[in-house]
Amino acid sequence: MGKTVVGSVSAAGGWPCGLNLNVVFLLSMVATNLLSLYHLSIRASSTTSPLQSGSDFDQQQVLQQLNAIRATVSHLRSSATPPPPPELVLYSRLAPVGSACSAHPDLLHRFMSYVPFAACPDDVHTLAEPLILRGCHPLPRRRCFSPTPPASGSVQLPTDPFAPLPDSAVRWPPATDAKKCVSFSCLPASLGFDVARTEAGKFLRARGPLDLTVPQLLRLASMSRAGPIRLGLDVGGGTGTLAARLKREANATVLTTTMDLGAPYSEAAAARGVVPLHAPLQQRFPVGDGTMDVVRTGHAVNRWIPEAALEFLWYDADRVLRPGGLLWVDHLWCRKGDLDGVYAAMLRRLGYKTIKWAVADKTGSGAKDELVYLTALLQKPF
Repeated sequence: MGKTVVGSVSAAGGWPCGLNLNVVFLLSMVATNLLSLYHLSIRASSTTSPLQSGSDFDQQQVLQQLNAIRATVSHLRSSATPPPPPELVLYSRLAPVGSACSAHPDLLHRFMSYVPFAACPDDVHTLAEPLILRGCHPLPRRRCFSPTPPASGSVQLPTDPFAPLPDSAVRWPPATDAKKCVSFSCLPASLGFDVARTEAGKFLRARGPLDLTVPQLLRLASMSRAGPIRLGLDVGGGTGTLAARLKREANATVLTTTMDLGAPYSEAAAARGVVPLHAPLQQRFPVGDGTMDVVRTGHAVNRWIPEAALEFLWYDADRVLRPGGLLWVDHLWCRKGDLDGVYAAMLRRLGYKTIKWAVADKTGSGAKDELVYLTALLQKPF
């Protein structure tokens, strides 16, 4: 990413250049309108006609001039860009700031408006994640202390990734906010937080042709000469259940990309002893080229992602996979009519070997269009 120039401040601590131009323009407009008012007042005082209509006409012109002044001042106040926070100016000189960050100056300026060497604002959900979702990733660094869970939470962390998650591992919202959960038991089990029961059975037992278990994955990897599964990337992996299962079954290290959208996914994955990557789907995977043995895409990768963005995602997966690595498309759902012409065509363009390809109806969706699931295991050419 190229360096983004976010603004400059004069050595004497003056206004930014753009603000100086606005002030000059404002003064010129005010001077012009004052001259017009002076001209009208002279003409009104020298007029001998007592007709009321002429006086009304002059008053209307005066009011028009005053309204023009007010409109000009209001416009300049709303269009004048405030100077950037000093911390943002300093950081932009040390490291590049993503161009997508400068496209949202209000959020970026608020994110970088903090007191250095003190506690950071509690703005993960109000500023940090909205910026990341808008393409501002990675976020600029800050010189402040981020809020963390209580120290007692670290003592209670489980060694078993399928043990119940301790509530102390998360900074929950204040208990006075009745609309938000303040414990894992409050969250629906379908979101992946019931790790001791619901998640414990995932990737171990197949419920149908769409499911691929970890034992099946390891066996297919061996049969296809893909080699051992040592390193992996789980895209949109929620609370890290696949990473936990592969760690237990194959001593593999799997990175899980996740976002804390409405629930503490990153904190839950970390509490289970797996590595969460706080990264959005639209960004380049933060791992090296040709390093991964397997890349899995979960339910978050589906037809709601624009087609062009999804194709970039597939080719980024190809970038990080080593020769012979496996691309696991897990329960991608789309319209039945789009499966062959859009999504299957995208995957075929990769030129991968098909090890598994299963399609089934997405029941219970309640949608007007007929929807289907696709699960595929594809192998990158050697």
